Amino acid sequence: MNKPINFLAAITSFFVINSFAQRPNYDIKNHLGFQAGLSQFDIITDNFTTKQQNGWIVGLTGTVSVEHKWYDVSYGIQFTENKIGVTGNTLMSGGEDIMIDYKLSAAQLTLLMHAKIVGYNFMIDFGPVLQANSKLELTDDDQQDYFVSGLDNLQASQIQEISKFNVNGAIGATAGLRNFRIRAQYQYGLTNMLNKLNDIDDIAEDFKGNQSQIILSALVLF
Repeated sequence: MNKPINFLAAITSFFVINSFAQRPNYDIKNHLGFQAGLSQFDIITDNFTTKQQNGWIVGLTGTVSVEHKWYDVSYGIQFTENKIGVTGNTLMSGGEDIMIDYKLSAAQLTLLMHAKIVGYNFMIDFGPVLQANSKLELTDDDQQDYFVSGLDNLQASQIQEISKFNVNGAIGATAGLRNFRIRAQYQYGLTNMLNKLNDIDDIAEDFKGNQSQIILSALVLF
């Protein structure tokens, strides 16, 4: 994963250098840090009913801080593992809904702008997130033959192969001290996470779903 980090660092450095070329007396500070926290994940879709569940996130981040500008820039890589529930049923359940549990692992590359509201003590964050994720993995293999509620000819195992690359938009806020901060962030999927399900044969359904993720994390910067 060093190549993506170096690529983002190069982009950020290019942006900063061009912004301040031939402009002396700017105090530019670089920080590297570690991020860890909790997340809540869901897929917003009309195709079936989902239940938001919890997960975790860890990552590395780098920041470029410019004292006399209204913004900072950060880049990083973070890893998440989340769970999500989808309602289903079996012939034995008599149509009564049963929660089918999945987990989703992902690696994300972030490039964020941070608008300084109260210096580095409180900032509004926004920017793109590139995501490579696993399939929806069943946490209980015994549920693979369950049927997805509302789609009685679609089994739980058939919705596992979702799109593996997605683009999200992130917005949130960061607050704290120079070397320790708390970040709250919301990510919304800009791409159709369920698009690959449209390749399933004999299913007359237009699948569309967008990722929704809430992240609360702590950052330690050096």
